[in-house]
Amino acid sequence: MVEPAERPSTAGQRLSAPDSFGVSTLEPGLRPPSQPPGRQVSIRVQMLDDTQEVFQISQRSPGKVLFDLVCVHLNLAEGDYFGLEYQDHRKMTVWLDLLKPTLKQIRRPKNTILRFVVKFFPPDHTQLLEELTRYLFALQIKRDLACGRLICNDTSAALMVSHIIQSEIGDFDETQSWQHLLHNKYLPDQDAIRDKITDCHRKHVGQTPAESDYQLLEIARRLEMYGVRLHPAKDREGTKLSLAVAHIGVLVFQGYTKINAFNWSKVRKLSFKRKRFLIKLRADPQQSAHHDTLEFAMASRDCCKIFWKICVEYHAFFRLFEEPKPKPKPILFTRGSSFRFSGRTQKQIIDYVKDSELKKLPFERKHSKILSNSGMTPQSSSFRSQVPKESAMSVQLADQPDSTRLGHRAECNGSEEPPPASSAANGFHDIVAAPGSDPIQSRQNHHGTGSAPDPQFLNPESPGSEDSPDGSPCVVVNGNGSVNGSPGILGQSPEGRHLSPLTSPLLGDAGCVRNDDEEEARRKFPTDKAYFIAKELLTTERTYLKDLQVITESFHGVAGKEEAFPDSVKNLISASYDPVHTFHQGFLKEVEQRLAQWEGRSNAHIKGDYQRIGDILLKNIQGLRQLTVHLQKHSECLVELERVCRSSRKAEAVCRDFEQQRVCYLPLYIFLLRPLHRLLHYKLILERFCKHYPPTHEDFRDCRAALADISEMVLQLQGIMMKMENFQKLLELKKDLTGIENLAIPGREFIRLGCLSKLSGKGLQQRMFFLFSDSLVYTSRGMTPSNQFKVHGQLPLYGMTIRESEEEWGVPHSFTLFGQRQSVVVAASCPSEMERWVEDIRMAIDLAEQSSSPSTDLLSTSLSDNKLSEDGGTELESEDELCGSRSSLERQGHRGNTTVHVCWHRNTSVSMVDFSVAVENQLSGNLLRKFKNSNGWQKLWVVFTNFSLFFYKSHQDDYPLASLPLLGYSVTVPSESENIHKDYVFKLHFKSHVYYFRSESEYTFERWMEVIRSATCSASRAVPSTRKDLY
Repeated sequence: MVEPAERPSTAGQRLSAPDSFGVSTLEPGLRPPSQPPGRQVSIRVQMLDDTQEVFQISQRSPGKVLFDLVCVHLNLAEGDYFGLEYQDHRKMTVWLDLLKPTLKQIRRPKNTILRFVVKFFPPDHTQLLEELTRYLFALQIKRDLACGRLICNDTSAALMVSHIIQSEIGDFDETQSWQHLLHNKYLPDQDAIRDKITDCHRKHVGQTPAESDYQLLEIARRLEMYGVRLHPAKDREGTKLSLAVAHIGVLVFQGYTKINAFNWSKVRKLSFKRKRFLIKLRADPQQSAHHDTLEFAMASRDCCKIFWKICVEYHAFFRLFEEPKPKPKPILFTRGSSFRFSGRTQKQIIDYVKDSELKKLPFERKHSKILSNSGMTPQSSSFRSQVPKESAMSVQLADQPDSTRLGHRAECNGSEEPPPASSAANGFHDIVAAPGSDPIQSRQNHHGTGSAPDPQFLNPESPGSEDSPDGSPCVVVNGNGSVNGSPGILGQSPEGRHLSPLTSPLLGDAGCVRNDDEEEARRKFPTDKAYFIAKELLTTERTYLKDLQVITESFHGVAGKEEAFPDSVKNLISASYDPVHTFHQGFLKEVEQRLAQWEGRSNAHIKGDYQRIGDILLKNIQGLRQLTVHLQKHSECLVELERVCRSSRKAEAVCRDFEQQRVCYLPLYIFLLRPLHRLLHYKLILERFCKHYPPTHEDFRDCRAALADISEMVLQLQGIMMKMENFQKLLELKKDLTGIENLAIPGREFIRLGCLSKLSGKGLQQRMFFLFSDSLVYTSRGMTPSNQFKVHGQLPLYGMTIRESEEEWGVPHSFTLFGQRQSVVVAASCPSEMERWVEDIRMAIDLAEQSSSPSTDLLSTSLSDNKLSEDGGTELESEDELCGSRSSLERQGHRGNTTVHVCWHRNTSVSMVDFSVAVENQLSGNLLRKFKNSNGWQKLWVVFTNFSLFFYKSHQDDYPLASLPLLGYSVTVPSESENIHKDYVFKLHFKSHVYYFRSESEYTFERWMEVIRSATCSASRAVPSTRKDLY
């Protein structure tokens, strides 16, 4: 064994140093904590990755000095989640007291090994802001699984082990995975579920170690035994129980089943007397005035005291805002224990990480065999850690869910606001209003926990060095050199320098703490425009497959349980959509594999030129042509489903209830048309490829052939597509209107909807107008539970004339509609809105004249008799309706964020041409988001569709956590005065609401600007003269 004195003592070294064996290293500029003078003593600490390190402390140093040395060595900013535990002379496992001298607690330091482990388990791993912290938590979960402490079912165990293996050996390889499971023990009964583990591992292709950590913690935190350390006890009847402490309070277990929980808010006092542990509860004013005291018998007084101490620390860590102050020393005598929690509370940790400009350094993953990039040295690689975390900023109606909001650690401008130190027991909670929040921003109105995100990293992971043998742990003195174990276990770079087994991933879904000043120089993934076009194909295909699953899995499951739908309809939908879904599953897998090879992070080890995508597109579009017969039946599915809903109230209720589910984030009928819309996306993507490639490029020929095939399919299905889009829109509007009949009839086309002010005897009143090919309907927002719009009048277009009347009435942007039975004066919000309305109404009048027949009366009989009762068309409405028309979306339910409601609140309009353009301009991908008054950037999976941005943790989430309707917003580039010193940033703003979004490349920046402008800047857009011009 090498003596510590034989090596120079420095604070820490870069990972490229040959003798760096720790989990991480000390950032240059930091210094170890000061120590009192005195003789130095060596203390051995075993880390979570099974390495052992020796630290030199003064014999009079308190425990905090040793703990700080460990955290400084690891460069661990969130060290207060952890602790040092050891076995005392009574063979009982205790925590090192940070206030008492270390050597007064550890009587035989030479024979004692302290273990650095997780002490405080937060309710949500997204509260851990650092990637290193999440990695250490993942090691703790791995250890708890191996020793049988984390009890769960076989499915959860197999899934967690598969994520551990993915982080250690990378993508699935049958031989390698099988051998790895044979030589490593992750579960006590691992052999029984080995096949389940390998099946789960197959699904993690492309997943990086940081992402695997995130997935592992996402699963573990949902388990009942997550972070639970059982302390044996008995109740008053002598029944054997176990006590445990968690962030919410004191828990009672019988075996491994939780039978009771005492929340901190209900606990008045915790104490112990000899071997009796006492929980004194607050009085319940509704039941009795006396205080309940619960008593549990433990094995000894020492057991009681150990458990009481950890309860005191848990309560202080999760419930207090700051470290409790020490009690004043008594003058005469003491009463009770002087023990108190020492260290930062969870809130202080989050505030510290938020306020500190912490420069992130790479850290080693001892058991991982893959590197960020096999050709990169740790000094030259770029490092980011950007897993979703909580944010304290609450945005009304869910720009972010309250307790499980997304957030990402960003080094560029500081960090995002921290989460509050509160539990997330119910998953995503309702959102409360916050200053600066946008009342139109609307989350899906549901509760429950989110699905485990599974982001796809943007950068390569390559095979690296082998694990060190378990029998020879590495020991480092204060993080500075080997004490025992061979230094030859580390992998080497091509230049011969030693590399760590894993460096942090580059910019990806689960990581972002890269030094942004060197961002461009450090990018190692492809920068060719063709790569980003192919990546757009990948990201939108993922969203498309999720949308297909809404029909093939979610709706099929609901319809299968109900007797409301005839078997013929269920079979028709299943036969029409299941083959398409199966086909696109294979297509997506091929695209993912090709992109992984293009980026250089595949484990396939196959030589070849994979920087092209045309061959895959050509093959699959030719395969898609074989499914044309199924695509043609999708219109029949829509018609039959509507027929069943119209004839059966039970079927209509089932569909309505399904639309209230989180997974159905758009109107149900839109999902039925997704396969037809997807053909347009393929066509546009192939057009971009053909425009980008020169004719001599090897991929040009395949792309051109694929474009010819898809163009033929679009032309063949164009008529069905246009007819079904109009039919779907009429059905959707029917749900938003009350007091209307026979809306979806053959020959009627929807043209425009939006807000206009109607002039009546009461002055100008806001009304929602709906323009069809044969009539103009005006409504006001009612107070029904579903916030439908109440129809007040109908103006047939046959024989109508229109005249601008601004000077006549003295109302800006006004015009008069002269019908056969009545005249209406309306005003638009701006000249461009007036121009669009006048143009569309004149076009609709021409269509009505060409039909040579009066329009069908849309209104119900009762309304038709009363609609002209006042002022020749001025409708009657109650004060409740007037108040309702002025209320904001915060009072609305699930359908409060439909296009009609957005137009009502944003005082704008949208046409059928806009809807058709929006069908083409769908986009998905990762974006960094920043609020106006925050410093950090959040990494989100963002989907743009139906004039809205939908935000997810990752592309694998089944439903969005929040949405932002874009109608009425403006999109620009930030000015210099806004101090956004980043590339590829665009700005969305509406009144006082400002959001910044940052993309990864020039191409993606231009694409996001293009598609968002299609929803926000319709006035400046070149609008096609007819809908046929769109295709």
